[in-house]
Amino acid sequence: MKFHVKQAVAFAAAVMCTLAFSPMAQAQGSAAPTDPQIAEIVVVANQIDIDYAKLALKKSKDQNVRSFAEQMVRDHSTLLKSVEGLATKLHVTPVASDTSKSLEAQSKETTAKLKALKGNAFDKAYVDNEVAYHAAVINEVGNVLIPNAKNAELKSALEGAAPLFKGHLAHAEKIQASLNKN
Repeated sequence: MKFHVKQAVAFAAAVMCTLAFSPMAQAQGSAAPTDPQIAEIVVVANQIDIDYAKLALKKSKDQNVRSFAEQMVRDHSTLLKSVEGLATKLHVTPVASDTSKSLEAQSKETTAKLKALKGNAFDKAYVDNEVAYHAAVINEVGNVLIPNAKNAELKSALEGAAPLFKGHLAHAEKIQASLNKN
């Protein structure tokens, strides 16, 4: 059991470092993303969180973790449909960027690591990842995506989603605190 807890803690630390040094976090220093790239980043980021939540629903027995995962599927599916609808309305075709490709690659690594964990180790790693992921998303939406969005409707949609992401972060932090007590 101690091995799994240590593994989960190391995994969470690795996720946080990966997010902190990802191209998404470094996007401010590179060329600003275009609206089609922003749309793709948002689509990819939402799908990643849906996929993590679906994995949690398969693996977790903890009711708080499962309830949170259900909320992530529901909320991020709604956001994904909204972004896709807005892109269609604006005639914007999402375009892959180094950031969206990096997010997908990191997601594959994170998913593989999560799949290898069980029980409390999985629950802690999943929730730690959700805390780190939402903190990174909040930062990037506020500091990179919103300031660089050229279309007013896209910018407004991003601004409107920010409180939801903050609510997700607060919810994940609450679960994280309860899991860390165990």
